[in-house]
Amino acid sequence: MPKLYAGTSGFAYAKWKPDFYPQKLAAKNFLQHYATRLNAVEINYTFRQLPKAATLEGWVTATPSEFRFACKAHMRITHINRLKESEFTELFFKALEPLRASKRLGPVLFQLPPNLKLDLPLLSAFVERLPTDILHTFEFRNTSWLTDEVYGLLQKHRVALCLAESDKLEIPRVITADFVYARLRKENYSAPELADIAARTKDQLAAGRDVYLFFKHEDDPAGAIQAEGLLKA
Repeated sequence: MPKLYAGTSGFAYAKWKPDFYPQKLAAKNFLQHYATRLNAVEINYTFRQLPKAATLEGWVTATPSEFRFACKAHMRITHINRLKESEFTELFFKALEPLRASKRLGPVLFQLPPNLKLDLPLLSAFVERLPTDILHTFEFRNTSWLTDEVYGLLQKHRVALCLAESDKLEIPRVITADFVYARLRKENYSAPELADIAARTKDQLAAGRDVYLFFKHEDDPAGAIQAEGLLKA
């Protein structure tokens, strides 16, 4: 049965006290509490360093079996090597093995730099090398990528177009995989906007697609509380 996985980008924010985390909750217990209210988190930590197995194993222990970790691909893959073939890509996926083996790994997010423009052969060669037992999503931050040819390539390989929206750029709502990955990055969401997000989410679930939906973190827990509201809707 299709499922909604909702959360935020990151969870280790003391400023979420006391409205989301209890005032006296120790930081080491943040994830365990987070997982009682939300069922997924987007991990930015993997963008800057390869995670240690002990860290990921601790995350698995702290969360229930239905919880999912969506991990951002390392910057060396997207920003330094810029999708060119490299042994580091294999090392990155190997580092995620504790999450994959425990069936806690959600989609891997490839967030491309804004100055990387459309290169269809580059993208094609890259996605053909991706492991097929893991879900993948691409966030394009240069509008040159937003073409039917790119959408078709993603669809061929069952890779999701990341439906990212911010106050600067909103990606067309094109579905290219049997799951949806949305990053809600606007500064504020009104009640009507949240109702629209909930309605779109229900439509995707009704169409048989899992939905991964992440609000950005703030100095306050608004995004976490909004994600929780969607899970309860």
